[in-house]
Amino acid sequence: MTRLSTEKTRAAVDALIPFYEQLRPDDVERFDLYYRHDACFRDPFNHVNSIDGIKRIFKHMFTQVHDPVFRIKKVIIGEGDAILFWTFHFRFKTMGCKTVQSLEGVSHLEFDDAGQVTLHRDYWDAAEELYARLPVIGPIMRGLQRIIRA
Repeated sequence: MTRLSTEKTRAAVDALIPFYEQLRPDDVERFDLYYRHDACFRDPFNHVNSIDGIKRIFKHMFTQVHDPVFRIKKVIIGEGDAILFWTFHFRFKTMGCKTVQSLEGVSHLEFDDAGQVTLHRDYWDAAEELYARLPVIGPIMRGLQRIIRA
């Protein structure tokens, strides 16, 4: 398999960043423009190998949180892949949380020869970034972190 050139990878990423940063519920159907039909997506909670699975994950996101916004802070481009450093801002819908939460993470993207995403792997710490902020679980998680911390 040939690797996508750095220039073409940058062009693909440059098209994706506004898509991610302006993502709204109606835009979920547009993942086909950027992702291959058999793209793999993985994060701490999900692992799917199809564009329909990816769409389902992002549709679910919009049912769980208010005002989700991704902000890309830094990008590292390679030949056929890229690393995106991001912050995700949101408010929980079901927990009566009125304050904006933020979650820091990194995405590794791999592209095919046509510049479509074949792999999207998100790395973020669910314990620190999410569980520790939840009303019931949060105090337990923070207590466990204090016990385990050196």
